[in-house]
Amino acid sequence: MEDERAISDLLRLYIAREGFGVHVAADGRSALSAARTLHPVAIVLDVGLPELDGTEVCRQLRAEGNWVPILFCTARDDEVDRVLGLELGADDYITKPFSPREVVARIKSVVRRASLVSADDAPLTLGSVTVDLVTRRVTVEGRAVSLTATEFDLLAHLMQHPGRVYTREHLLSEVWGYAAVVGTRTVDVHVAQVRGKLGDASPIRTVRGVGYAAEEPGAS
Repeated sequence: MEDERAISDLLRLYIAREGFGVHVAADGRSALSAARTLHPVAIVLDVGLPELDGTEVCRQLRAEGNWVPILFCTARDDEVDRVLGLELGADDYITKPFSPREVVARIKSVVRRASLVSADDAPLTLGSVTVDLVTRRVTVEGRAVSLTATEFDLLAHLMQHPGRVYTREHLLSEVWGYAAVVGTRTVDVHVAQVRGKLGDASPIRTVRGVGYAAEEPGAS
């Protein structure tokens, strides 16, 4: 959703070429309404939308329990802005000027990850945390915990190989689906978000100077 007509038209063309249906909203209120009624597989959300800005649209959707993947699109290139967007529940952050092909690649990456799960995939469990790959549901002692699509993929990737240490660069490549051009701070913010939601049950361990691993809480 983009308030600059030329950019939105270009993005619409590139995204539609990949077989996605595309709906464009020119302001925040229309964007919020469309997200609620159309149930999109992903949202490209301009931070600078009129009426309601993108961060407020994202905040309201997440408050309603809507965890559709959201990719923020903005002219701002400040780390504080990027971190704020991720903390609000965005799955990715794209800074202008950008390549439409890159935007499409990131959308496809988020959508593709959700479709790679087989019905035979067993739930992953570490301590009191269970990740159901089929339903994309996370529970702590049976209590459901809401994660964004990227937070879920990050946690699942780590839990699929308990004890294995992954660098931030590896996680950017495997979870986000692209090289570390956005900076490894993106990984740190998402890990902090997952830990905040899981609390003391979080199985994610920081390996200083290397990256992250998942293991039974209290194992090290």
